[in-house]
Amino acid sequence: MTSSPLPRILRRRGEPDYPTFLELFFDLVYIFMLSRLSAGLAEDLTVRGAARTAVLLLAAWWVWVLTAWLTDLFNPRLPIIQATVLAVMFGTLLMAIAVPYAFADYGWLLVAAYFGIHLVRDAVLIPGTRVNRPIQARSIRVFFWFGVTAVPWVAGVFVHGTARLLLWAVAVAVDLGSARIGWPTPKLGRTELASQIFTGTHLSERHREIFIIALGELVLSAGTGLAGSGFQAGRVAASAVAFASAVLLFQLYFHRVRQLLAPPAATVVERVRPGTSTSYSHLVMVAGVLVVSTSVSLVIDRPFGATPPSWAAVILGGPALFLLGSCLFDAVLTGRVLWSRALGVVLLAAIAPATALLPPLAILVAANLVLLLTLVWEALPARSRLVRVTVPTG
Repeated sequence: MTSSPLPRILRRRGEPDYPTFLELFFDLVYIFMLSRLSAGLAEDLTVRGAARTAVLLLAAWWVWVLTAWLTDLFNPRLPIIQATVLAVMFGTLLMAIAVPYAFADYGWLLVAAYFGIHLVRDAVLIPGTRVNRPIQARSIRVFFWFGVTAVPWVAGVFVHGTARLLLWAVAVAVDLGSARIGWPTPKLGRTELASQIFTGTHLSERHREIFIIALGELVLSAGTGLAGSGFQAGRVAASAVAFASAVLLFQLYFHRVRQLLAPPAATVVERVRPGTSTSYSHLVMVAGVLVVSTSVSLVIDRPFGATPPSWAAVILGGPALFLLGSCLFDAVLTGRVLWSRALGVVLLAAIAPATALLPPLAILVAANLVLLLTLVWEALPARSRLVRVTVPTG
């Protein structure tokens, strides 16, 4: 048997695995996207508002994931791939512009941009891999499933309110869920979840970068709040605590995640199932940072006074989502529960009843203390081992 030739469009084994500058440039549009999502959630702190934000975040995340997979499997230094990434970036910018009005009069712009992105992507990849049927079949399967979800996405444009939310929620759930089962397609079967598709180093770096982008949006919220604070003491203090939130999330992420992601010298290849699971667990962590950013903007605007229950929910919910995502990520790669993070979620839930008696700034400080305790707890064992090694026994 002879294997199908590798098309020129594919990334060759042994080529540099690190993301290109274009991929870093692409990620910049997600600062704008996340800021729009955070601002929208802050303006509508209801269950419906949270559900709408979740649907829009999932759609934006799926675009990012498919672009990361695109530059992972295909050669990002080819002009045709670079042009595709730039086209996707522009489409994502249009999606971000539509975000505040997606459930009002501009739902059509969001859907048009979302499907324009995928049409451009598949118009490049399907013809570009025609000499290798197994590789081409992957792109055709993805394209088929976007055709399936086009029905609820487009139908949602022509209805309003709860109907649009439900249709789009189903659509984005199918978009993400179809990848988990290998995009089963008539006559083409499905992508084997045990097949090798991702280079570990590249995808690991891409996940690190999007998390840094999310932290960048959080820092932007803290800085914007401070700039507009008039340097009032309470608002300055809230901005400082917000910056501390970004630092703690950064330290918690890299303290654990960099131990689990592929080291720079690794030549590992991730398979489909852990590759998609890694992306989904990072989605939860990024969602946590987005909710923290929302809470920061609220607390800086009004650090004192009574705390509405919805404010307390986002102030504590953001760190809880991040810790939950990091637990899921750890479980994907190690098969074990990271108990320090799980207990952090429990502790955040335990202090929730007391939030009715605390001002917003105090709740934000309490959430940061839980993150700090988690970080210290995880650092203590390493220090203890170091002490045992260095203390003389004689």
